[in-house]
Amino acid sequence: MSNNKLAALTFDDGPNTVTTPQVLDVLEQHGIPASFFVVGNNITPESSEVMRRAVKLGCEIENHSRTHSDMSKMSAEEMLAEINFTSDAVENAVGRRPKFFRPPYISYNQLMFDTIDPTFICGVGADDWNDEVSADERFNRIMEQVSDGAIILLHDMTGNFRTVEAIGRIIPAMKSEGYEFVTVSELFARKNIVPRKTSIYTNVFQEW
Repeated sequence: MSNNKLAALTFDDGPNTVTTPQVLDVLEQHGIPASFFVVGNNITPESSEVMRRAVKLGCEIENHSRTHSDMSKMSAEEMLAEINFTSDAVENAVGRRPKFFRPPYISYNQLMFDTIDPTFICGVGADDWNDEVSADERFNRIMEQVSDGAIILLHDMTGNFRTVEAIGRIIPAMKSEGYEFVTVSELFARKNIVPRKTSIYTNVFQEW
């Protein structure tokens, strides 16, 4: 098990050709990877190019459903359609099938655990989907919550420039505290933790 302090940056609701590339610019500047939880309906030929750039930078592409709907209200067949559409689109674009899934709105139930194969991921967040939350507040909320093994939940949705600004501060601040940034799969592997099927992870050491 790694004794280093590790954390995984993750981004929801892409891919797009505006904010996702801005996030990638920051990651590239600092030489770190992240994990992108994408919405299947946002995958286009243009945004697929952005995902391929992310993979070249060492990032992973994961599943955030097809339509970003509350899947806890769906049948098993509807759930599978959401997951398979996005996983197929990701695999077609980047050659790797997602291993992790973040439920839209962090809404989940037992049927979802029974039906969906990828490991469920949550994360420590900053309500950064809300335009009223300033970049300073996003920075402060993440820094107050982060700990070894943490998964950080942010958003690269189109126009979310405050998060682009915030991660430009979060990354060096966490590095100065001794953190190394890794992908979600690397976080589990380096902490020698096998994820459980009926858990949703905010930190690899403690599930909900």
